[in-house]
Parts: sequence; C-alpha cells; structure tokens
Amino acid sequence: MATTTLPRKRGASPVARPAETAADWRDPRYQAFALLRIAFTVAPIAFGLDKFFNVLVDWPQYFAPWINDIVPGSGQDAMYAVGVIEIVAGIAVALKPRYAAYVVVAWLAGIIVNLLTYSGYYDVALRDFGLMLGALTLARLASVYDPPLRLRRR
Repeated sequence: MATTTLPRKRGASPVARPAETAADWRDPRYQAFALLRIAFTVAPIAFGLDKFFNVLVDWPQYFAPWINDIVPGSGQDAMYAVGVIEIVAGIAVALKPRYAAYVVVAWLAGIIVNLLTYSGYYDVALRDFGLMLGALTLARLASVYDPPLRLRRR
C-alpha cells in the first residue's frame, strides 16, 4: 500500500498515512469497521423481525405513555411500523453504512428519549446510549472504508 509522509513539525517524528484506504482484513481498524457493520446490520433486522412476534420481549411495554398516546392505533400496531423501520435500517447499513449508520444513530437517540421519559428503563437507555456510540463509530469508520455515492451526471 502506498504511503505519504506528512511534513515534520519540530521535534515530532514523521507520520505515515495511507494514500488510499482499502479493505485489509489484517488492519484492526478495518476489522472494527467490518464487525460494527455486521452488528448494525444483523441486530436491527433481528429486533425488527421480533417486533412482529414478541419472542424476545413484549415490545409495546417500552413505549412511554405520552408516545403511546400520540401514535395511532395500539402500541403493538406502532411496533409493526417500528419493526419495518428497523429492518430497512439494517438493510441500509449493509448496503451503505457511510450514510445509514447516521440513521441508526438518530433512531437510537429517539429510543433513548422515549426510555428516559418513562421511569424504570434507565438501564436500557444507558445500554442504547452505548449502542448509539457504536453506531456513531461505525459512521466515522465508514467515512474511511465505504466510498461516497457517485451520482452519474447526464
């Protein structure tokens, strides 16, 4: 891999940076990117599917009362929509994590707000905050390892 050397500051050692970053499974940074990409693809799809079956948990119980009051239909009806959004988000992360990871960050931020406004679920909100940081890390790594979209001009 070609490298470039940045100019030296007084007293500093030269820093080599890759001219372009390619997928290299020996590189721990790329391994972190790949693991986060897999995790944020599989988890939203799995949890989204479970919104339809409630095998892992009874999902409507996590709705804060004020949210349950503003969504149309029952809490379970809202969970069907949430499930679809999560499945789409997981597929989007698989296809283009550079952009989709920020969607997951925003989605997790909304979940955290919901949980913080409903007493008794602060531990779950803290866990989701950690997941949000992981999704943000994926987004930052994707800015290096996932090329931007190239829109064709006619």
